Amino acid sequence: MAKEFPVIGTKENPIAPRLRMVEVRKSFGATHALRNVSFEVAPAEVHALIGENGAGKSTLMKILSGAYVPDGGRIELDGQPFVPKDPLHARRSGIAMIYQELSLAPHLSVEENILLGEEPHHFGWLNRSRRRALAREALAELRQENIPLDAPVIRLSIAEQQVVEIARALIGSPKVLIMDEPTSSLTQADTENLFAAIDRLRRRGVSIVYISHFLEECQRIANRYAVLRDGESVGAGDMAAARLNDIIRLMVGREIKDIYPRTPRSPGKPVLEIRDLHGMAKPVSTYLTLRAGEILGIAGLVGAGRTETLRVCFGLDRIKSGRVLVYSRESTRSSPARRLAEGIGLTSENRKEEGLLLNRTLADNLLITRYGRVSKLGLVSSRRQRQCARDWMERLDVRAQSPNQAVSELSGGNQQKVALGRLLHHDARIFLLDEPTRGIDVGSKVQIYKLLDELAAQGKAIIFVSSYLPELLGVCDTIGVMCRGVLSAVRPTAEWNEHTLMAAAIGQSDIGAG
Repeated sequence: MAKEFPVIGTKENPIAPRLRMVEVRKSFGATHALRNVSFEVAPAEVHALIGENGAGKSTLMKILSGAYVPDGGRIELDGQPFVPKDPLHARRSGIAMIYQELSLAPHLSVEENILLGEEPHHFGWLNRSRRRALAREALAELRQENIPLDAPVIRLSIAEQQVVEIARALIGSPKVLIMDEPTSSLTQADTENLFAAIDRLRRRGVSIVYISHFLEECQRIANRYAVLRDGESVGAGDMAAARLNDIIRLMVGREIKDIYPRTPRSPGKPVLEIRDLHGMAKPVSTYLTLRAGEILGIAGLVGAGRTETLRVCFGLDRIKSGRVLVYSRESTRSSPARRLAEGIGLTSENRKEEGLLLNRTLADNLLITRYGRVSKLGLVSSRRQRQCARDWMERLDVRAQSPNQAVSELSGGNQQKVALGRLLHHDARIFLLDEPTRGIDVGSKVQIYKLLDELAAQGKAIIFVSSYLPELLGVCDTIGVMCRGVLSAVRPTAEWNEHTLMAAAIGQSDIGAG
C-alpha cells in the first residue's frame, strides 16, 4: 500500500502538492532498491527525506532528476504527469539536484562550472557578461561573493567546491531543489549561510527536498519528513511534532538506547606526544599528549589545520619543526611506512580519493598493509585472504555480497568500516581518525562509536577529528580546539559544551567552562 502522508495545509483548505511520487519501484538485478515508495512535497516547503545509507533516498531522487528510469509508479509535477527523459529534461522542467558526490569540472573556472549547460547565448554567441552576472548572483544568494569567479575549481577547498555545486543548482529558478547531504563539507558559518538561502528560496515558493544524516539539521529547517528503510516508506509526519528517537527508530528498525556508548576507562601512559609541531604544507602549531585508552577529540572549522596536523604526524607531509614522540621515543624523521611500523594508523577525511582503493576488492582494501597473516614464503593465499576478510566483515558488520566485491559498490557507512578495519587488521595501537563518520547514516555511526569505545577500553589511543560537535562531546574523554593553525589546550570533555567549542573554533576569548 502507498504510504499515507499528513494533509498539506489544513483539512478544510488542503494545498495541492508541487511534487507527487506514487508507488515508485526500482530494481537493480535481484536487488530491490525501491518498493512502492510514495513521496510528496508542497509548494514553499522544506521536506526532509531521511534514511540510512542504502535506504533508497538517492535512488528515488535520481529517478526524479532523470538519472534513473523507474520500473513502475507515477510522478506528477504541479498536478500534471511528469516523465523525466534525462537530467537535462528534468532540469529544464524545474527539477535541480545537488549530488552528495561533487560533479564539477575541476579544470574549468568557478563561473564556467556554475553556468555549465545553462550558458546564456544570443544567436549562438555566448553572452559572457551575462554569464558572469548570473554566476555572481548565485554566489551572492549563498553569501559567498568572496569566491573568485575566474579560479579553477580544482584550486578551491572541498567546502568551497560544495558551495559552487549548490550555486549551480540555483541557476534557472528551480521549482523543486533536491539537496543530498549539502552540508557534509561545509563549515558552521557556511552551513548557516546555506540555511538562510534555503529560507529565502522557500519564501519565494521553491519546494526543497533535504537529505541529510544530521537529524538536528532536518529538525531545524524542515516542515515535514518522510523516512525510508530498505527501499520502503516506513514513516512520515510533521517535523514540529516529531521526536528524534522516534525518527531514529524508524530509520534503523529498532530502538537505539545509547547513541554514545561509554565503557569506564582510565587513560594510561603517554603513547604519542606532539611538541610545537609545524608542517611544511600549512603553518600549524600543535602541543598535545595522547594516552593509552584515551579518545582525544579535535574540534575546529574546516581549514583550521586539523587535517594538516594528522598528515604531518603520520608522515604524509614533511615536518618543518617540532617534535613527535612515540612511546616516549623521538620520532621526528617520519614516513607513513615508519608510522605503520610503529603501530600508528590513519583514516583520511576523503575516503574515496585518499582512504580507499575504489577499483580493488573489499578484501584487498582490508588487508593491503599487512599480508603476512595470509601469505607463505611471499605468496598470498587467496583462500586465506578471503577467509580473513570474511572474519573482519562479520566482526564489523560490513554488509557486502562477498570479500571479492569492489569497495566502490558499498554504501558510505560500509566503506568507512572497511577503512577502519584495515587499521584493526594492521593491529594499530594509535588511531588518527579524520572525520570518520562524515556522510554515513546514524546506524553506522552508532556502530563506529561502539567500536571506538571498545578499542579505548582495550587500551588503544585515538585522536578523533570531527566537525560534528555532539559526537565529540559524546565520544571523547578530552577535547582541544584548533583555530587558524593553533591547537588550544586540551581539556576534559566535561569542561566543554557546543557553545564553548564553537567560540574557541572562531577565535573568541570567552570560552569558559561549560
